[in-house]
Amino acid sequence: MKFEKYHALGNDYLVLPSEELKGDLTEEAIRLICHRNFGLGSDGILLGPLPSDKAQFGLRIFNPDGSEAEKSGNGLRIFSLYLWDTGQVKDEPFTIDTMGGVVKSQILDGPDKISVEMGRVSFQSDRIPVTGEPREVIGERIEAGGQTFTYNAATIGNPHCVIPLDDISEELARRIGPEIENHANFPQRINLQLLKAIDRNTIQIEIWERGAGYTLASGSSSSAAAAVAHKIGLCDRDIRVRMPGGEIEIQISEDYDIHMSGPATRVGTMVLDENFLSGVA
Repeated sequence: MKFEKYHALGNDYLVLPSEELKGDLTEEAIRLICHRNFGLGSDGILLGPLPSDKAQFGLRIFNPDGSEAEKSGNGLRIFSLYLWDTGQVKDEPFTIDTMGGVVKSQILDGPDKISVEMGRVSFQSDRIPVTGEPREVIGERIEAGGQTFTYNAATIGNPHCVIPLDDISEELARRIGPEIENHANFPQRINLQLLKAIDRNTIQIEIWERGAGYTLASGSSSSAAAAVAHKIGLCDRDIRVRMPGGEIEIQISEDYDIHMSGPATRVGTMVLDENFLSGVA
């Protein structure tokens, strides 16, 4: 199988053109392909374009643990650039159907600026989901790593737990990330963002992604964290999100529709040996 490798601010994906897939893409095969030492190495696989009756292109997104993700902002920018690189789209907006909903994407300045309308953020517990009675999950308490934190939950097609703090670090994200991801509050697991507000238009986040672990950058995490920052009064509607891998720009409408823009980078073509997956279920 031939893959095209891209990254978006250090969050790397393998694009698997649908015509390259022969047979099933199993969880075990995904884990092995994505493995940093024994495979090609990536934060996930983007399978597409696929047929869709809702959008121009269908896309499936797989985490490196073999699970399927509803949506990925970085993955969508990468897939959009792949479509542009292969001549399947030009400069006009186009639509992509994901498990987390249909999004509209546009190449604004080649790989340097790709725009994605990510959809609408909801803070409702039954949509995220979070256990308990239906409510907006804002300013609730959660225990992890022997500490108690105040958290806010949101969904933009996939679930997020945002913890505002005065100081954030990679060490803290790695320490509490696995516990938060698998906490009993979140029946479908969850992505974690540690959020620090810099000013009214800038935030900084550290990320632990469901099914992937510590991550240098994430478009959906940026969208959720920015929405929470605005919701709880820390920031205005135009927000620059700083992450270890770089920056993304987020605009938030009055109804919490999210417009994301940022770069993506093509790395190159990788060809998986035809015998690599022999014997893999």
